[in-house]
Amino acid sequence: MQDGFLTVSVIDSRTNRPIEGASINIYNNEERRSTLYQNLTTNESGQVTGLQLPAPDLKYSQQPSEVRPYSQYTVEAIMNGYETIIIDGCQILPTVQARQTIPLPNKERSKMSYSRQNEEIYVIPEHTLFGKFPPKIPESDLKPIPPPTGFVVLDYPVVPEFIVVHDGLPEDTSAPNYWIRYKDYIKNVASSEIYSTWPEQTIYANIIAIISFTLNRVFTEWYRNKGLSFTITSSTAYDHKYMHNRNVYDTISVVVDDIFNTFIKRPPTARQPLLAQYCDGHNSQCPNHMTQWGSKDLGDKGNDYETILRYFYGDSIVFDKAQIVSGVPVSFPGEVLSVGSQSKYVQTIQNQLNAISNSYPAIQKVKEDGIFGESTADAVKKFQSIFGLPQNGSVDFKTWYEISRVYVATTKIAELNPTI
Repeated sequence: MQDGFLTVSVIDSRTNRPIEGASINIYNNEERRSTLYQNLTTNESGQVTGLQLPAPDLKYSQQPSEVRPYSQYTVEAIMNGYETIIIDGCQILPTVQARQTIPLPNKERSKMSYSRQNEEIYVIPEHTLFGKFPPKIPESDLKPIPPPTGFVVLDYPVVPEFIVVHDGLPEDTSAPNYWIRYKDYIKNVASSEIYSTWPEQTIYANIIAIISFTLNRVFTEWYRNKGLSFTITSSTAYDHKYMHNRNVYDTISVVVDDIFNTFIKRPPTARQPLLAQYCDGHNSQCPNHMTQWGSKDLGDKGNDYETILRYFYGDSIVFDKAQIVSGVPVSFPGEVLSVGSQSKYVQTIQNQLNAISNSYPAIQKVKEDGIFGESTADAVKKFQSIFGLPQNGSVDFKTWYEISRVYVATTKIAELNPTI
């Protein structure tokens, strides 16, 4: 056995703001629900950090194995005035940091007294590399471009603010639709479909494939053109595996933050991102498409993500970036902001950090003067610490857009609960 690591973050499901003082209990699913941690209390950032949890040996996640390569835990969050939420099946892999976010809904006034009837349980399925899931039904890599519908139809991919996930087969009208912020969706899918212990370049390659596939569904309006009110499904037969309220991993989260607008396409005829289909390469095969275990082997040999992706999808693919990111106040200026920088973009970051600090008081207030001094660097470091980014005190591409995401999520309350 080896240890894995867990941070639990509790937020208000309506406002996305952290909940201080929530009680966290953690049970071991594999030892008759034995209690590992009891009555832990979330800090002012809504977090319990530094938890070490036993996990299987690293070797089991490095090759197909009959031994489950992760441990499963139940995480319970309790807070007065809120419904109790139980995550059954939080997956802990060895050596890496897992992050479990738990959104608590406000308790109805008629249920203000606590009882076991006032709890919601989310059962997390097995990881797709270990559990049994239907293989992908092959599709054409290129889809017809949607015809004009009276709205403005862009001729280039745009990173959406939300992905609407249909949690079931396309024809299942009883399945719920979830509005999930785009980056959170990509992190969820990657954490559900590859192991976070794999080589970094393998993680990059798989995440770019997931992004390309997702942006293809967005760009071609694949399901909406069929009269359906969602972007993508959670069925592995048609799309990716999304697991609602599952944990994600820092090794995956940081990569998504770094390249969330990067996709692959086939020139010169294709305007759309490649529908980058893949399979695991062990339980199922997919000629001319990427295999996840094959990408892991190539990563083990020192190949970079471009080489890995070209090996599977051909030398003709090119890498492109969506230039527009929806739902952010200001786009990344194109240069890293650090101590000594002076610009209107520094002032934007200072303003957003101050707004975020109203919800996350551990982030100190800074002077909004457009001068990147040590106090701004300290505030950035604290932000990076809370949200799982490298703590370098500089605002690069990934930190800029994560600050933007949290700023929008914690200040634009009316946009947090869109209707379909």
